[in-house]
Amino acid sequence: MDHSHHNHGSMDAMDERCWMSMLWNTNIINTCIVFRQWHIHSHFQFVLSFLAIMALGCGYEYLRDVQRRVDHKIAVQLVNSGKGKNVVSGSTSRGRIALVEEDGQDELMLLSLKADSGIEVPFWSRVLRASLYGASVFVSFFLMLVFMTYNGYLILATVLGAALGHYIYGGRMDPNAVLGGALETKGISCH
Repeated sequence: MDHSHHNHGSMDAMDERCWMSMLWNTNIINTCIVFRQWHIHSHFQFVLSFLAIMALGCGYEYLRDVQRRVDHKIAVQLVNSGKGKNVVSGSTSRGRIALVEEDGQDELMLLSLKADSGIEVPFWSRVLRASLYGASVFVSFFLMLVFMTYNGYLILATVLGAALGHYIYGGRMDPNAVLGGALETKGISCH
């Protein structure tokens, strides 16, 4: 009996499933990136996706740069409004440094006063800082999900994008902040 007239679906449609692997892979065609809708059907789509992921990695570094510039601007505004000091001496990112005499010996101790120190940031500045922080957390988690495809090419796109972004937006350094321990060294990470 001839059943060729029955439509049982195309074999091509069966071959176009999302391919996800929990093992290292270098698949290109039928790779799905984070969403079922981000389904790679061709090499051209894969190249576009590779570039988009690089742009996301670069964008994450841009967000970090914007956060630093916004924090600097807010700090300047606080100082200019008389709420801060022009020079913060004797402090690090972990607390304040104090010279303490104990048992007749002078010792340099790190006092944990970070929670009590600082100036309250105005409401709208806090909203802006929180929004930028939330956006950077979202992008970093999204890139973590891309990384978890275990696709070597997509991992490379993530790393290249972050490196390019760091090169573009990390071109300035405050040596005093680095040597004083006040520089944030958090790179691209989940949180």
